[in-house]
Amino acid sequence: MEETAKSGTDIKGLIKSLPPAPFIIGGFWVLVLIVAAILNMPWVWLISDSLQRAAIWGMLVLAMVPSIQSGTGPNFALPVGLCGGMLAMVTAIQLGFTGMGLLVMAAGMAAILGIIMGYLYGVLMNAVKGSEMAIATYTGFSITAVFFIIWLAVPFDNPFLGWFIGEGLRNTIALGPMAANQVLDNFLMFEVIGLTIRTGTILVFAVFCTLVWLFFRSKTGIAISAVGANPMFARAAGLNVDRSRIIANIISTSLAAVGVVVYAQSFGFLQLYDFPMWMAFPAVAAVLVGGATAQRAKVIHVVIGVILFQGLLTTVPPVFTEILAGADMTDAARMVIQNAIILYALTKIRGGGK
Repeated sequence: MEETAKSGTDIKGLIKSLPPAPFIIGGFWVLVLIVAAILNMPWVWLISDSLQRAAIWGMLVLAMVPSIQSGTGPNFALPVGLCGGMLAMVTAIQLGFTGMGLLVMAAGMAAILGIIMGYLYGVLMNAVKGSEMAIATYTGFSITAVFFIIWLAVPFDNPFLGWFIGEGLRNTIALGPMAANQVLDNFLMFEVIGLTIRTGTILVFAVFCTLVWLFFRSKTGIAISAVGANPMFARAAGLNVDRSRIIANIISTSLAAVGVVVYAQSFGFLQLYDFPMWMAFPAVAAVLVGGATAQRAKVIHVVIGVILFQGLLTTVPPVFTEILAGADMTDAARMVIQNAIILYALTKIRGGGK
């Protein structure tokens, strides 16, 4: 009885600690689903697709937690990790891996590249204390431009990677020929009351959420949180502030690198060149919409935020199209909703979202 009461108290405390954003956006999403049901649209399919997209984006949003907790703010340099993961994938394809083996090898190499690139990025963040978010954004743009050159210069000769004529890698690389499209999505997939549950992708997201949750209850994780909360006090207590920030950014970059492997297999293709450029903004918006601030973030904020954010992006466009008598407003509605939520979320960064 005591444990049940304590659990209930914890849930009430979590609800009270959340800002208005999750409730406003969650209420709007429920309203859109009700409208979809009234219009006899397949609202069950809309929920299934929303959950799937949430699992696809989950790793990229989860990458925000370590950087925010360390005091470097939301990781607007997410393209650093994405480019590492993309390089790992094309390398695994070049080496001839297929199917689940391709994903495992790509994820392993992505994690290694994420550690290296995350360390260098962490050093950069330590050198620009106080301007992390601005520098991070330009770092993301810059690394994307650098990889433009890499995609054109790598000496890969796999016929599925290069252009038929000319040098360099293709803009879009299909994973079907390597039997690596939707491998995780179809793993243990099942249906319940009409909902299609893509178990594999959801399990991967759940496992990494658990690992991050456990990490921030370890000695190193608590030290990182302390550094992010009050660097001066942490330094006075004998904690190595710069080291903690570097570790956090290594974890964040590695999560992004592995996350793009999950992302690509689910869509069935890998995009190169300018693909990473704007990926950080939806991920940042999702974690902030979930209740995080620029100073504090938890795994629960990731779960709530990615479901709400992707739920709206999945549900609103087809409902708008139906309301407008078949006029194709999918792309326009998606851009309006996405940018409106991003704008709202980014306005909450200043002052810690208060």
